[in-house]
Amino acid sequence: MTETNDDPAAGIAFVDGQYVSLALANVPLVDRGFVRSDATYDVAHVYDGKFFRLDDHIERFQTSMRGLRMSLPYSAQDIAGILIECVRRSGLRDAYVQMTCTRGIPPTGTRDPRLCVNRFYAFAQPFVWIANEEQRLNGLKMVVSGVQRIPSESVDQRIKNFHWLDLTMGIFEAYDKEAIVPVLLDREGNVTEGPGFNVFSVRNARLATPDRGLFEGMTRRTVIELSSELGLPCEVRPVAAEELRNSDEIFITSTAGGVMSVTDLDGRIYGNGKPGPITIRIGEAYWQRHREGWRSTPINYSA
Repeated sequence: MTETNDDPAAGIAFVDGQYVSLALANVPLVDRGFVRSDATYDVAHVYDGKFFRLDDHIERFQTSMRGLRMSLPYSAQDIAGILIECVRRSGLRDAYVQMTCTRGIPPTGTRDPRLCVNRFYAFAQPFVWIANEEQRLNGLKMVVSGVQRIPSESVDQRIKNFHWLDLTMGIFEAYDKEAIVPVLLDREGNVTEGPGFNVFSVRNARLATPDRGLFEGMTRRTVIELSSELGLPCEVRPVAAEELRNSDEIFITSTAGGVMSVTDLDGRIYGNGKPGPITIRIGEAYWQRHREGWRSTPINYSA
């Protein structure tokens, strides 16, 4: 018999209109979100009892649903209320919070996706980091993967999706090479993204980040906005693998960790194995915005 963790601090989910412990949440096996990866999702995070850019995350989630011809009987305000309630019930002050829309269950005897009723799931769990404390302090080891990213002509990467097999194979490749994370290229040899993160190159105090073949992350958006405030030029354009290798600094961005330095790419060491000054400056500005409550939604845990 499998034991379940009913402690609210382990996570709270919203399934079929009910709040349940995350350990008891489930998805029907015949939901197309499970059997066909026919789903979209978004992930927000809670820092010190406050959601960061919650409205922006929900707006992007709804845009993704429209792109996949999905709809839900919930307004943006309804979704925000559900996510806040998941966190409130968990009591978590720092949380990873996911909202998901699946295609749903097709009627018996048909595979027509138009006949499905789209389903909404949400959950809050303790905050998830891409990198552990030591890796955040000293930087990550990354490889340029030999696995090609699924082209945007096949799957629009601007819609957050569960098509992760290319990214997962890249993770295995990174581990095989004793690295932590991979970055995948497109068929032209340009950088796209890694599993759950975007990539920035720093060269001569100028930032560059890829413009296509990737999910346009919220932390990426925040860094682009901060770079302007900090007087650091930032270009959104194609970034070739060789350009990335010739960077002065490299960092990645993700809701699951913020701004994280890469100090080893394919065996080449950057910044003597320590995060560079621009990466540090941007990272400090990012977390300072959190402490200031910038674009934050406080959670009333006593409600």
